[in-house]
Amino acid sequence: MIGRRIFLGAAAGAALAARAHAQAPAWPAVRERARGKPVFFNAWGGDERTNAFVAWAAERVRAVHGVDLRHVRLRDTAEAVQRVIAEKAAGRESGGSVDLIWLNGPNFLAMKDQRLLFGPFAERLPNFRFVDVEGKPATVVDFTVPVEGFAAPWRMAQIVIVYDSARVPRPPRTMRAMLDWARDNPGRLAHPAARNFLGATFLKQALFELAPDAAPLGRPATDAAYDAAVAPLWVWYEALRPHLWRRGAQFPDGGPAVRALMNDGELDLMISFNPAEAAVSIANDLLPRTARAVGFADGSIANASFVAIPYNAANPDGAMLVADFLLSAEAQARMSDPRHLGNPSVLDLARLPPEESRHFRDIPAVPGMPSPGELGRALPEPHPSWMTRLAADWERRVLR
Repeated sequence: MIGRRIFLGAAAGAALAARAHAQAPAWPAVRERARGKPVFFNAWGGDERTNAFVAWAAERVRAVHGVDLRHVRLRDTAEAVQRVIAEKAAGRESGGSVDLIWLNGPNFLAMKDQRLLFGPFAERLPNFRFVDVEGKPATVVDFTVPVEGFAAPWRMAQIVIVYDSARVPRPPRTMRAMLDWARDNPGRLAHPAARNFLGATFLKQALFELAPDAAPLGRPATDAAYDAAVAPLWVWYEALRPHLWRRGAQFPDGGPAVRALMNDGELDLMISFNPAEAAVSIANDLLPRTARAVGFADGSIANASFVAIPYNAANPDGAMLVADFLLSAEAQARMSDPRHLGNPSVLDLARLPPEESRHFRDIPAVPGMPSPGELGRALPEPHPSWMTRLAADWERRVLR
């Protein structure tokens, strides 16, 4: 069950922590080589708040480093991964079209396994020494896969239940309780399709709770292990689906679409991968002021988002400068601010010098932010193969 301790990355985190103070000896040369050149940052473009943050970061790296950061907005990270694979097949070993890519999970594993990543570089970044690799092992272990410096973390995420407290004073905090709630409140819950990362995470969260044994989730999914683990999940989902929004016949495109349905009063409950979803949405008039967020009772899936540099990037120096800026206290504080993104920081704030920690003191308290107790325990991501198989299985069952 999910209360068991499984596949933690503390050992890997401690190993990296011992070397985290290493900086690139030629960092000034990196800055000089990158100056004036574009960095094509391939990142999911489906959330306007994230897009606005990237636009702000572009202004700052231009001012600080003279680097021209250009956001290539993706519908799916796999688009950029496939582009790099195609360039490899065509023999394009340098001058690639992707300089920096936001990825994790199956996309990171695919690029790492196929040796499509530049590096290791993360430990060479000057600001990496402030990353909380011991307290937040997801910053160095991605979906059970050791990152080994081939990607740099930049934001944390943990799944939460977002609800309208005016209509749902006591939200269900387990998947079993959510089924009972949905039966009593038909059509008031929705999730994106499983090809969307939020839809897949909804299923993974249920899998943690419902699987007879969670331990196999930390290893590649064999046929036998997969079949045994997911059997209770599909029984639960078949019972839940008729009570979803539009009777489970249609599914919103992604998190922003689900949030819009809740803001319009069509939903009372939704899932988000941002603990500050309610607070940020209230601050930006995207949800009613009665919106609140809470974690699952027995723990919620958490992970880190990473940026990586393809092996054939045209401007790896500029990409490293951007990755380092994303780890700066200035960028991390803005990302943590509910008026902007509201994601938890990857940094250990206690390590920051006073002149840097001041950035975090300016973050205001806003309605809707869950306390650490309400957020609860962070669960590690399963191995990427579970997400891939769950998404395909869901499509076969639901979209047939």
